[in-house]
Amino acid sequence: MNMHAQPQRTLAETALIDAFGERLSLLPGDGAVMTKRDDAIEAIKHGLPTRRVESWHYTDLRRLLTSVPAFEAEGAVKALEPVFEGSAVLPVLNGVSNAKLPEIDGVTVQRLLEKLTDGSVAPGLDPYGADDAIGALNTAFVADGYFVDIADGAELAKPIELQNLQSGGQAHVRLLTRVGAGARATIVERQSGEGAGLASSVSQLVLGDGAEVTWLIVQEQSDAATHLAQFKAHIGKDAKLTLFVMNAGGRLVRQEVVVRTTGEGADFKLRGINLLAGDTHTDTTMVLDHAVPHTTSTEVIRNVVTGKARGVFQGRINVHQYAQKTNAKMACNTLLLSDDGEFSTKPELEIFADDVVCGHGATVTEIDHDHLFYLMARGIDEKSARGLLVKAFVAEVIEELEDEALVEALEARLDEWFLTHG
Repeated sequence: MNMHAQPQRTLAETALIDAFGERLSLLPGDGAVMTKRDDAIEAIKHGLPTRRVESWHYTDLRRLLTSVPAFEAEGAVKALEPVFEGSAVLPVLNGVSNAKLPEIDGVTVQRLLEKLTDGSVAPGLDPYGADDAIGALNTAFVADGYFVDIADGAELAKPIELQNLQSGGQAHVRLLTRVGAGARATIVERQSGEGAGLASSVSQLVLGDGAEVTWLIVQEQSDAATHLAQFKAHIGKDAKLTLFVMNAGGRLVRQEVVVRTTGEGADFKLRGINLLAGDTHTDTTMVLDHAVPHTTSTEVIRNVVTGKARGVFQGRINVHQYAQKTNAKMACNTLLLSDDGEFSTKPELEIFADDVVCGHGATVTEIDHDHLFYLMARGIDEKSARGLLVKAFVAEVIEELEDEALVEALEARLDEWFLTHG
């Protein structure tokens, strides 16, 4: 009989397992929640994913996660001014939500601590697949977050900003949102921190029939931080979800997007910008299930790579057998500004229906020297000309958002990044 020995645990794996044992008595949850936690830590004990796991082929988490920081006290970090002026801010500071909740018309907000304690959140802690390392890490350690319930027909005048902020330690947060039938809302998910922190964040969104939501993820972790995140959504009948993702920080980043259409007429748009600099690694991985007929989706990802940065986009669209009349298109475009930078793209289509319109494409290029010469011939210096061309490449995606205030705020953050890394 062949015996396969368990590989020796890495320092990070050992630190996570030890931390779970130390914090177990502090973690909220009834019997059902604690069972989910036990299952999650068992998955971690079997080892973090390596490149031998297909969905993690370009991000060897076992090798790249080299250290795990300790947990920090709540008071070490403060809420930030919102990205969009006037937004209702719901901060989670070093993994702890705000006990004083704002009043928002048409919206009910509850601390996730309460839903963990009474066990009502337990069914949502299940992994979405056998290789759900981020879900396992978050389920094992999550202690707080928010549940946001937007009433049927509500139209929010101002965005809600969910802030997940760390001061260099560990923080594990879950953000749950239900949007009622016919409701309209803009939600900003802000991910930021200082120092060599480790953050895991899972956002779960359910859209009722006819609802329309614009959800923006603005990730600006420090260049020493590890950020592991999931965004999961179910889109109901005739509902529309526009997801905008801006990755502009983090030493090691994995942002997963897992979306499923559950009602006919559902529409999903993903627009993403990855701004990569230094010696960093950023992975955006999407799995989209078209599960019912007459649904649409478009995904456009723009990447800028400088220095020795490494980037990944994996996009998989599954069209189920009964999902006839699906219309799905996906594109990933990368601008390489350095000979030492790398970007890997892996688009996939798995189609079991026979009456669909689906396609994908990917490009990798450098700055067009003809365009650069055109600008320099009109008196613009080379550095400024290069900056204009790069910003135009990514700003095109931002400008697809219909709200002018959103566009201006995101372009301001884009300018901040170029000021530092351009």
